Amino acid sequence: MTKKIAVFALALTAACAGLASQVFQNPIVNLRDVRVMGLGTTGGNLEVHLSVYNPNNFRLDASQMKYNVFVGDSVRMANGTVDTRATVQAGDSTVVKIPVSFTYSGLGTAASQLLRTGSVNYMVRGDVTVSSVAGNFTVPFRTTGSYNTMGR
Repeated sequence: MTKKIAVFALALTAACAGLASQVFQNPIVNLRDVRVMGLGTTGGNLEVHLSVYNPNNFRLDASQMKYNVFVGDSVRMANGTVDTRATVQAGDSTVVKIPVSFTYSGLGTAASQLLRTGSVNYMVRGDVTVSSVAGNFTVPFRTTGSYNTMGR
């Protein structure tokens, strides 16, 4: 009898895990702002603001975010990992700020475009690790836009 209870408990646990992953909806990540925090002779610092919307009926806790910032067509400007915890309530959104340090090497095309037109196209992509009542998930995100030196 104990063996049957153990098998039933294992099957119930597997069914619940499968149901939880079907109920989970990926958060929606969009670039909200890019702020230049400082420029120097070899590089600079940005603060990238991502808006994270939680379409689920339960809270999400983001424990880690890995990111890559590209400018122009495909020039990687920066990458990194942020281990700061962020919470997004059910049906709500929050802004996550990512500090980004970069060097000027390899940015000739983007700098040229910025000087010529006053703007440069960018892409931020990566993944966010979230914890919820439905389990732990790693969710990819990708967003694109244009940075304009004359304002957004």
